[in-house]
Amino acid sequence: MRWIEAAFKTEGADIDELCEKLTALGAEGLVIEDEADFRNFLEANRQYWDYVDEDLAKRYAGVSRVKLYLPDDDGGRASLSRMAGVLGMEPDVGIVDDADWENNWKQYYRPIPVGERLLILPEWEPIPSDSPRRILRLDPGLAFGTGSHATTRMCLNALEKAAAREKFVLDIGCGSGILGIAAMVLGCAMVVGCDIDPNAPDIALKNAGLNGITDMTFKIYAGDILKNAALRETFGSGYDIVLANIVADVIIPLAPIAREFLAPHGVFICSGILDGRQDEVAEALADAAFAITEHRHEDGWHCFSAVPH
Repeated sequence: MRWIEAAFKTEGADIDELCEKLTALGAEGLVIEDEADFRNFLEANRQYWDYVDEDLAKRYAGVSRVKLYLPDDDGGRASLSRMAGVLGMEPDVGIVDDADWENNWKQYYRPIPVGERLLILPEWEPIPSDSPRRILRLDPGLAFGTGSHATTRMCLNALEKAAAREKFVLDIGCGSGILGIAAMVLGCAMVVGCDIDPNAPDIALKNAGLNGITDMTFKIYAGDILKNAALRETFGSGYDIVLANIVADVIIPLAPIAREFLAPHGVFICSGILDGRQDEVAEALADAAFAITEHRHEDGWHCFSAVPH
């Protein structure tokens, strides 16, 4: 089915009023795009990232608009004409297909070989019959963390070296669950994970299920590990591997906490560290009684593997 995409431009302060008018005219499923809201969201949550994708920032630059979708038929065109006439506003109009929403994004996700043993495979792709690699199934539409970004690739490479049978893993900032699932695929015995996103448990467990992993050995929690002492208590200690693919501003205060989670022989793998922040993180690791055993650098990002000393 084809749809009319109509975008009504307005001033940021007038968006709520425009939405009310469109709703009164019968519009449903409104999509609001506003640079001020985007910037406010970034500022309120800046501790969770060092970097925002440039294309995403450009998409919201100077934007204040409300989008709506109507069937591309006589009825839809008549409804849009009526709305535009009542509002006295002429929208920008385009045509999209159902397939554009449902499937076109899949073209950007292809099987990704990582390290020497892993192949990240979108759930709709067939399993290669001749691949010697271990398959990690993923629904990349659910959350950040597909294996295509340098921070995740470096974590997976470091994890491949550390993973082994009977090892217990803690994944802090688990997102889609990709790192914890990789640990299980590589033979680890148990994964516990957490993320500040309340949707993370459902997302990560769905991806785990694609790989035949159940919540008996893969347990995910929602919460802020830096602020929630009860959550830290729930996790306990003695982990062989602690993973944190987050950002420098979280890794720095996390370092001493990660040290407490680790077994004496364990390894802390942290990534998501932007160029220019690596020395701060290295210093924080040293202050938390870690010795850095490996430093990876790719595409302007850094990843450390560190052990207690």
